[in-house]
Amino acid sequence: MDPVQELEQLLSEAVPSVEQARSPDELERLRVKFVGRKSRLADIMKSIPQLAPEERAEVGRRANHLKRSIESQLAARREALSSAAKAGPLIDVSLPGRAFPRGRLHPVTHTIDAILSIFVPMGFEIVEGPEVEYEYYNFDALNIPHDHPSRESFDTFFVDLPSPEPKKGRLLLRSHTSPVQIRVMERRKPPLRLVVPGKVYRPDPLDPSHSFMFHQVEGLMVDDRTSFADLKGVIEHFLKALFGAKTKTRFRPHYFPFTEPSAEVDIACTSCGGRGCSTCGKKGWLEIMGCGMVHPNVFRAVGYDPQRVQGFAFGMGVERIAMLKHGITDIRLFFENDLRFLEQF
Repeated sequence: MDPVQELEQLLSEAVPSVEQARSPDELERLRVKFVGRKSRLADIMKSIPQLAPEERAEVGRRANHLKRSIESQLAARREALSSAAKAGPLIDVSLPGRAFPRGRLHPVTHTIDAILSIFVPMGFEIVEGPEVEYEYYNFDALNIPHDHPSRESFDTFFVDLPSPEPKKGRLLLRSHTSPVQIRVMERRKPPLRLVVPGKVYRPDPLDPSHSFMFHQVEGLMVDDRTSFADLKGVIEHFLKALFGAKTKTRFRPHYFPFTEPSAEVDIACTSCGGRGCSTCGKKGWLEIMGCGMVHPNVFRAVGYDPQRVQGFAFGMGVERIAMLKHGITDIRLFFENDLRFLEQF
């Protein structure tokens, strides 16, 4: 190629390349490419002595002009990039502001945190356990008879996998968080104060008050002199701290295989204050949780002497409490991921 044409081609390549450079590093690469010691321009200037006498002056003049032009353009572009960096990003203050979405805790998480924050200052320790459980921990060690309806497949999700420990029965999705209490008592000796939050699973039909997955918080206290009066004191303190100092409570006799005596705990309706309304079915009371003194057979299953230790246990549904606190009438709202609902908390 003719040297003059080659110089014109180099100029046509260099000008747009320098104009489009976006950083000092990119400019340096272009400088080396177009005017560096090993550039095509340097090769052309080295070849000038071999040209015909009538071409040398013209090629030399054009080569020097090209070099000065490219170097001048590089300097101008470098200055422009430096000025833009000092000025910072351009902001149009006339534009409307953009609202950035903020994450927030789920109402069920809020409720679990509120429950635990009441029990922890009373000396209760937070403990968690596996959601896939053995039949032994979910039923046998809790004094639940083999013919109890809850052991049927329509009341429990059994896992279709071989059990790693066949002596402990089949694998299942735990139907309550009480198995964690058994696991802790097997490893540790009294005194114990535990609260156990977590997911539980039951094949209930999905409707406004039932879900096949929900959350529970169980509690356990064991020492050598725990009484039913202690149980009532702890529960009443908890409910007043959660629902308000004027909350009225009542304990009704009930039956649970793992406690004896057992009781259901009610609070005065949060909507009508006990006068009777549609929320409480005109009864004035709302069932809130179950509780009782730990059955001697449960102590025997974990190696405790029921003649030397006593304890109480309680359990509550987290969604149930969240619905009462916030006036929610459909449990399905907690799991539908509707931001219009979740953004209210």
